[in-house]
Amino acid sequence: MEAVSLLQHQVEQQLRAEGDLSYVQFQLLARLATSHGRMTMTQLADGVVYSRSGLTYQAGLLEEAGLITRGRSPDDDRATLVTVTDKGRALFDRVLPGHVQVTRRMLFDPLADDELERLGDIMSRVRDHMRAQPPRSAARGNRGLGPAARAKAAPRE
Repeated sequence: MEAVSLLQHQVEQQLRAEGDLSYVQFQLLARLATSHGRMTMTQLADGVVYSRSGLTYQAGLLEEAGLITRGRSPDDDRATLVTVTDKGRALFDRVLPGHVQVTRRMLFDPLADDELERLGDIMSRVRDHMRAQPPRSAARGNRGLGPAARAKAAPRE
């Protein structure tokens, strides 16, 4: 956990310095830029580990800055479609090399080639295991339930 925190701190400093972006804002731009430029808010929420209200707030900041647009999905009136703008893609492309450099320096440089391969295998398995759980958007709401019903609805460990 400490290593993750130290890496995230360095990444956040680089993103602020080079793009005036928060880590979450960069994650949103990255997901959009690598997914043909558009996703629904639900797809973004499932891919970014962040609260829905926080995600909506961050998307609002990106929209105000002209980096994304939000609107109704033509396929589903209930869904909000988020699209990266040319300005957003340009900013992502500008900060990405520094992001890669910081990540490489902090995480990969201290490891030998065989260690990197093992780390990649291990982290892929861990990620796949974690992603096998239902997405957060599929979680049932527990509001209004009494303590016994909340306990029954809570995931078991």
